[in-house]
Amino acid sequence: MKKIFIALLVIIASCNQKPHDDHPIRVNEMSSADSALAARLPEKMEPENHSIIMELILGKPKVSIKKIGILVYDGVNDLDFTGPRYVFGQTGSHVQLISVLPGNIKTAMGVEVIPNTVIDSVQQLDILVIPGGATGTVVTSYNKKVLSWIRQIDANSTYTSSVCTGAWILGASGLLKGKKASTNWYREDEFLRKYGAVPAHERFTNDGKYWTSAGVTAGMDMSIAIVRDNWGDKFAQGIMLDMEYDPAPPIEGGSPEKTNWLVLWMMKSMYDAGINPLVDSLDRIQQPH
Repeated sequence: MKKIFIALLVIIASCNQKPHDDHPIRVNEMSSADSALAARLPEKMEPENHSIIMELILGKPKVSIKKIGILVYDGVNDLDFTGPRYVFGQTGSHVQLISVLPGNIKTAMGVEVIPNTVIDSVQQLDILVIPGGATGTVVTSYNKKVLSWIRQIDANSTYTSSVCTGAWILGASGLLKGKKASTNWYREDEFLRKYGAVPAHERFTNDGKYWTSAGVTAGMDMSIAIVRDNWGDKFAQGIMLDMEYDPAPPIEGGSPEKTNWLVLWMMKSMYDAGINPLVDSLDRIQQPH
């Protein structure tokens, strides 16, 4: 039981309460433009016509995205970064896992990961993704060097985003002030308002170039939405089909409204037990003497 308690403290693994859109856009029907394009396609795809066919069907992105970086650190939630990593890895852009310090990092679930590079070696990104976790996220949100680096990258990024409690880090950088934002359900309003953000209560939210998501799995929805925003509907659907991303959970849950009261109380209490003492101690260190 103690091991289960510790594991739950280490990882925040729930989604937020509302879908981003009650009626997702349907693009599976053949439009007249699709029919005209289909008539021009060869019978099958060959190595020599592969690129031409893909461009005909998928079109070109709004903006050329060359560099995508995902911040990783000890205690990062596994799916918070691997979900977006998988989605963005199919765009053809160069995707890197960027750590705070040299060496491997260990995720919330104890998986050892070899980052591609460190923040000191990265001066520019087209897309920045900041994943969340639990205690490791809190510590990172107080790291002035990391917050300064985020502001530096944001100055020239096309998209700046966070997943789950990664919004705590992004918020601590000051970049969410006055922005609508989403984060994990756990004390959502409290943490967002702490950083001057406006709680959106959505599965994912965009406000200008800032994209934020609710907990863990919502990071994949957000990443697909960013792909759709820049690369288009068909590109997003191609990635979703590759992932066979069509969730159908076996039991209702995943948000406070759909969770048994006792389970919700237990989860929040355990998060409080791990988060509150750490936040209090870091706040005391930050206070001038």
